[in-house]
Amino acid sequence: MTCISNLKKIGVSLLALSILIPLVINSANSAYAQQKVTINGAGATFPFPLIDTWRVEYQKVNPNVNINYASIGSGGGIKQFLEKTVDFGATDAPLSKTDFAKAVNPVHIPETIGSVVLSYNLPGVTTPLKLSGPVIADIFLGKITKWDDPKIKQLNPNVTLPSNPITVVHRSDGSGTTFVFTNYLSKISPEWSSKVGSSTSVQWPTGIGAPGNEGVSASITGSPYSIGYVELAYALTSKMNYATLQNKAGNFVIPSIESTMAAVSASASTLPKGTDPWTSVSLTDAPGKNSYPIASFTYIILYKELSTNPSIDAQKAKSIVSFLSWAITDGQKFSKPLGYVPLPPAVVKIDQQTLSALTFKGSPISTK
Repeated sequence: MTCISNLKKIGVSLLALSILIPLVINSANSAYAQQKVTINGAGATFPFPLIDTWRVEYQKVNPNVNINYASIGSGGGIKQFLEKTVDFGATDAPLSKTDFAKAVNPVHIPETIGSVVLSYNLPGVTTPLKLSGPVIADIFLGKITKWDDPKIKQLNPNVTLPSNPITVVHRSDGSGTTFVFTNYLSKISPEWSSKVGSSTSVQWPTGIGAPGNEGVSASITGSPYSIGYVELAYALTSKMNYATLQNKAGNFVIPSIESTMAAVSASASTLPKGTDPWTSVSLTDAPGKNSYPIASFTYIILYKELSTNPSIDAQKAKSIVSFLSWAITDGQKFSKPLGYVPLPPAVVKIDQQTLSALTFKGSPISTK
């Protein structure tokens, strides 16, 4: 009888195990599935090489988080952010007053700093060209049309310039790089300011359009006697020629990490909180003898209350904050090799304060 009783007990135990084991496995699989998060962003082409590097490197930090980023231009990034079709937007141009109000409590998170360079394809010319702001404005206004124009020759007396027509290349899409470039031209050329102005998209007086920094880089590389504006990282990776520019102090400065940092140090002493408007923030035409004149922040934009975006749940909110906390600190070590300027400590502090102010359904977001 005892043997039979024991067998019955064993049978009951096996039955219980047969029920419990699948439940435990399913529960573990469910928990594992919940740990997998995909964060989707879109926007500026300016920081794409850096964000794409972060995408790869962050997988080593947190294999359960995937970062998808569509390099579609700042205009597209702002549009998708406002339409809540992405988890974060990216833009080189801070939100306009109209977009800031439309978004309802957005935040700006500077992610890195870069510079816009004037790249050119000038066969037979090996000496780096020198250009001034007024001359650049006249080229893009269509007033200077040949490479051997007296104004260009005056800046480059020891360079033999061809008489070929200049092919101007500009962005065809809504672009933060365009905003930075036209913001600079508006500061140094009254005619540009009155006729064209500063925006992510303008009515170009002359030239051919191409999408993205990638498109402009490719067009310049494939078009002899052309000139256009691209982010320094693209000029470096494409091994393009780019000009030395005359800055506000009258010095000719090569675009570099150091000259861009000089512009940041001279211009960014007083910055707003990340939760305040950044519409008036500009690093172009900065004072200082070593400042490169076309420098800019590039931004991640989010909603202060992350649940404003219906695609963001509590787990994704935590993952977004964790990723950005890494990007503005440890992730900055990938900036210099790609031609970007790492965030100064004061800007990192502002970003950290902004991230700590983010909420999900009214509660602070813990990353522990």
